[in-house]
Amino acid sequence: MIIDSLLDTDLYKFTMMQVVLHQFPGAQVEYRFKCRTPGVDLTPDVESIRREVADLCTLRLTEGELDYLRGLRFVKSDFVDFLALFQLNTKYIRIEPIADRPGEIDVGIRGPWLHTILFEIPVLAIINEVYFRRTVPAPDFAEGRRRLRTKIALVRDDATLSEVRIADYGTRRRFSRSWHDEVLRTLKSDLRENLAGTSNVMYARAHGLIPLGTMAHEYLQACQALGPRLRDSQTFGFETWAREYRGDLGIALSDVYGMDAFLRDFDMYFCKLFDGARHDSGDPIQWGERLIAHYQHNRVDPRTKTLVFSDGLSFGRVIELYRRFRGRARLAFGVGTHLTNDLGYTPLQIVIKMVRCNGQPVAKLTDSPEKNMCDDPAYIAYLRQVFQISAECA
Repeated sequence: MIIDSLLDTDLYKFTMMQVVLHQFPGAQVEYRFKCRTPGVDLTPDVESIRREVADLCTLRLTEGELDYLRGLRFVKSDFVDFLALFQLNTKYIRIEPIADRPGEIDVGIRGPWLHTILFEIPVLAIINEVYFRRTVPAPDFAEGRRRLRTKIALVRDDATLSEVRIADYGTRRRFSRSWHDEVLRTLKSDLRENLAGTSNVMYARAHGLIPLGTMAHEYLQACQALGPRLRDSQTFGFETWAREYRGDLGIALSDVYGMDAFLRDFDMYFCKLFDGARHDSGDPIQWGERLIAHYQHNRVDPRTKTLVFSDGLSFGRVIELYRRFRGRARLAFGVGTHLTNDLGYTPLQIVIKMVRCNGQPVAKLTDSPEKNMCDDPAYIAYLRQVFQISAECA
C-alpha cells in the first residue's frame, strides 16, 4: 500500500479544503491528468494504479492525526470535525488507457470539490511509485545518496549561505515513499537549520518539521467560476482567502494569469495584507525584480515581504537566486523533484489540473506556456482577452 495516511499530501490541500468547506461547499469540479514527459508508456500500470487508489479510498484520519491538524493555528475546529468523517470515494475517479493514444492513460476526477480535492497529490505519488517499481526494479539508492550529499554540501560548506532556507516540495513527483522519508531524515540531520520544513503534512508530523503551504492554482482557477465576474476572479480569490485566514497563510500565488495580470490586481491593499508571493513559472530573476519594484512603487518595504521560489528548482538555482536577492527581501525556496526523485533516472513530469468548476471551463495562463492546461480553446481566448494576456502565453 503506497499511501497509508491521508496526511501524506501537501499542506495546501488542507488549507484550500478548509476554504472550500466554509466558502464553496456546493462547488462541483473536474480534474484531468497529463504526462508531459514524451515517450512514457503508463498503460501497463493501470491495474496497479487502480488497486492503489482503491486502497487510498479506504483511509480515514486517525485521532492522533486529527489532533495534529487541530494543533495547527490556522485550522478551525469545525474543519477537523468534518475531516473526522471524511473518506475519499472511488466513484469520483476513473483510470483507464486512452484507446487512440498509445501509451497514454486518462485519469479523470469529477465530483464535489470538497470530496475530490484530496485526490491529486496521493494519486500522482501513486502513479510515480507504480511506474518506477516496474521500470526500475533495482534502484541505485547509493547514487541517490551521493547526489543528496553533494547538494547538502553546496550549502553546508559555504558560510555565505548560512541563512538559506530550503523546503521539501517533492511529494507529488517522488521516486517512492520510502525514498522521500530517507531524504527528509537526511536533510533534517545534515542540512539542519537550512531546512525550512516540508509541504508534506505526514512527514512534518513524523519528523517534527514545519508544514508549509498556502494556495495552489486550482483555488484561483475555481474562482473563475465562483466569483462575481471573470475579470475580478483573482481579487475575489485573494479577498476570500483573507476573509478565511485573517492575515495568516499570507503567500499569494502569482502566476495563474501571468505576472502582468497579477501585478495589476495585487494593489497596495494586497501588498500590505499578504506576507509575500510565490513564483511558479517564467523567469524567476525577472519575477523577483518586478515584484520588488512593485512593492517599492506601492510604498511597501520589500525587505518585510517574502519571495517564495518553487519552479523546478535545483540547489544550484537556489544558490543563484539567494545571492541575487539576499538582503532585498525575505527569501524561501521550495525544491521538489530535484530532492525526491534524483537517483539518475528520468523523472516523470506529471500533473493533475482542474479543468472545470460548476460546469464552466477554468484554466491558468502562466508565464511558462507549456504548463497551461485547458480543454476549451474558446475559453482560453476569452480569458486571454479579459486579462490582457498576449497570445504567447496561451
